[in-house]
Amino acid sequence: MPTNGSVEPLRDFLVPKVEKLVLIDQLVPSSESVLHKIEVYVSNKQKFIEYHPSWWFKLITPILWMRNTNGTHISFKIRDFLSIIDWTFRDATVFDYFIGLESINTLAGILLRKLGRVKHVIYYVSDYSPNRYKNRWFNRLYLAFDRMSAKHADYIWDVSRAIHPARIKAGLNRYSSAPVIHVANGLFPSQIKTNPVSKIKPYSIVFMGTLGPENGPDVVIRALSTIRKKYAKATLHIIGGTEESFAWLKPIIRDYKQEGAVIFHGFIPNAAKMSEIMRSCSIAVAPYRSMRGSPRYYGDAGKIRAYCAAGLPIVTSPVPPLGRDMAEAGAAVIANDDEKSFASAILALFENSDLYVRMRRKAIAIAKTNTWEHQFTHAFSEMKQWNSKTHGTSV
Repeated sequence: MPTNGSVEPLRDFLVPKVEKLVLIDQLVPSSESVLHKIEVYVSNKQKFIEYHPSWWFKLITPILWMRNTNGTHISFKIRDFLSIIDWTFRDATVFDYFIGLESINTLAGILLRKLGRVKHVIYYVSDYSPNRYKNRWFNRLYLAFDRMSAKHADYIWDVSRAIHPARIKAGLNRYSSAPVIHVANGLFPSQIKTNPVSKIKPYSIVFMGTLGPENGPDVVIRALSTIRKKYAKATLHIIGGTEESFAWLKPIIRDYKQEGAVIFHGFIPNAAKMSEIMRSCSIAVAPYRSMRGSPRYYGDAGKIRAYCAAGLPIVTSPVPPLGRDMAEAGAAVIANDDEKSFASAILALFENSDLYVRMRRKAIAIAKTNTWEHQFTHAFSEMKQWNSKTHGTSV
């Protein structure tokens, strides 16, 4: 199972339940090494394998070092494909499942299934955009690999329900697709923790995430100027980013005279500390900007799930699919991605305590059923039901 940022919860879910799990950690370009790392878990015990690639694999190593910079490089995609083939044929195990994160890995799993080395292939898609790359031929290749994986895998796990319709619009024949299972990003039970209303800072707003323009932190700063005309003690807490990435926001804070009202916490590696700050605030915001080609239209907004875990009513733009789902469930309100709309939506929540309490209760209820354990249990249950219907057997 090649890895990405969602692998730890899946690993923790699988290890107690399977006889053997192999993780192939494909380091991203610009890492300290260009070769992958192997973790093997047997009977719930972990073993790190010092990886020594086959002689033929070493032929591409000098090229990898030459291209070991930030970005997407074809040489590293070739490495990813070959790393799976190389390891699997040196391991005598016939695996029941291959879970591929990214299409290039899934295509390797499909080949291994044809060669009898794995039984079922799962294409696990954590982000998608039909306009992911500016280079047109590279984007066409990306879409072609996605279609091939979606067609030839046994199952597709999409983190967002918006992905598959976009995939079909981009050229996938819906009738030749593998079954799609919605496997949203989840939460650990320890993350689901709220403060009583008496311990929440009045008129406090929290933004959590990276600070690029596409995420709209400037929208909330400008909205804060309007909000503080009525609620002078209103504050905005920004969690995430570095001093460098925060720099472009400082002139906006100064121009709108919000010094002292914007508290920059930066990136907080301690999850408990981050949760403590979030749940002490009144309202959370997700002001994603509407930008052509943005993957936010199709992805799963993890910050919105974290907000629910802290019991926070949410004001979100219409960009993320999860924001729209939360609005339908009663835990969020939708505002256009501009300061006037966000200010109006936040003020409405500050002014209507009954609405605030109802949304808070909905957010907490949603979080309690949104654990990683729940998501993965549901996914395997769906696969079992699907396989029983089509083949009369269990996966």
